[in-house]
Amino acid sequence: MPSLFPETGMIWGDEEVLPEVDSEEVRFGRSWRFDYDTGDFVMTPSGKVAKADGHEAWVQWCIKAIKTPRYRHVIYSRDYGSELEDLVGQDDSRGVMESEIARMATETLLTDPRTDGVDQFTFDWNREQCKFTCRVMSVQDEMFILESEVI
Repeated sequence: MPSLFPETGMIWGDEEVLPEVDSEEVRFGRSWRFDYDTGDFVMTPSGKVAKADGHEAWVQWCIKAIKTPRYRHVIYSRDYGSELEDLVGQDDSRGVMESEIARMATETLLTDPRTDGVDQFTFDWNREQCKFTCRVMSVQDEMFILESEVI
């Protein structure tokens, strides 16, 4: 009698099987340049939206993933965005909060196959507001310093 629960590599529910990726296979595509200070796309002198190269597109993805609340927008997959907003108003110690910020930021950024590692966190507290920075490395050995905050 055939099994009711076949083991043929089927995906149940929200699970997603991601293939192992070699750093030479990862594509760093282009994107549109976005200015997070003004909240708008960067325009060229001719009135077209400026393009971002592969490295800049990856940096913009990282910034946007940290700033986007996870599970809030249906357009994004369940793997996209951060849960840093959940920390707002919690009454934990600063050490616990810093640990959670580092964990959540790392998990958020490592969902992209272009990201190789996240480390060197620094935290700057001003009452209940925590600004943090971390170093983000790509699989192509490029890096940048990401700055964000939890209010």
